[in-house]
Amino acid sequence: MPLESIERSIDTDPSAMQWQARVDLAAAHRLAVMHGFHEGIFNHLTLRVPGHDDRYYQIPFGLHWSEVTASCFMEVGYDGTLLAGAGHIEQSCYCIHAPMHRLLPDAAAVFHTHMPYASALTRLEDQRILPIGQTEAGMMMVTAYDDDYTGPAFDPAEGERLAGVIGGKKVLMMANHGVATVGRSVAEAYDLLYYMERVAQVQILAMSSGRTLKFVPDEVVEATHAIYRESEGYGGRPPYTWHFDALKRILEKREPDYKD
Repeated sequence: MPLESIERSIDTDPSAMQWQARVDLAAAHRLAVMHGFHEGIFNHLTLRVPGHDDRYYQIPFGLHWSEVTASCFMEVGYDGTLLAGAGHIEQSCYCIHAPMHRLLPDAAAVFHTHMPYASALTRLEDQRILPIGQTEAGMMMVTAYDDDYTGPAFDPAEGERLAGVIGGKKVLMMANHGVATVGRSVAEAYDLLYYMERVAQVQILAMSSGRTLKFVPDEVVEATHAIYRESEGYGGRPPYTWHFDALKRILEKREPDYKD
């Protein structure tokens, strides 16, 4: 079957769409290990089940991210019910992610990590991204800040609060905690994680030099935002889809069992 026909069949066949979603989500977990974004069995990468508006994919608690495969995901209802699969539902995952999936229209994917450089920024009195470079300017336009750490999330009310804080943005810096990204796809949410960590790493390295930071003028930051908003991507596709496809090609060579 020609590639275009295969892609059309995936776009219209619910079971094919759901399997591809599982494959992509498994890839995101493996890539997070490869990039050093993970904390072993903790943190959470979830995805709304295609064709449904009442459930999302979550790994069983206790599974290391390096072990995640496409077939391992549970389907968890927005009410916390296990609808498919087997395993323990990690409570803080449910309490953060279910409300965000439910309340934010563009939050098909909700990724939350304690990746080191972004988390280091959240330990500062001012956790804001500074306008000191091009990538920073791009991330500034999509980032919201939660400056009120309230402790571990064991009540869905916390996820509802976080959904209100992030609003229409795509990245949430969580004071004294970590970072969350939301996207219309796994590719978008992972791309945001990747570049948030790069921005945080560069900012911390620049700050640690002890030298005076060189800030980009406000008018240049605003012009950069306008360019990013008006960009049509490449070949009619947003850049994050190209990036995620490239990352999956690397994963295919190293750990092809992620698709099992």
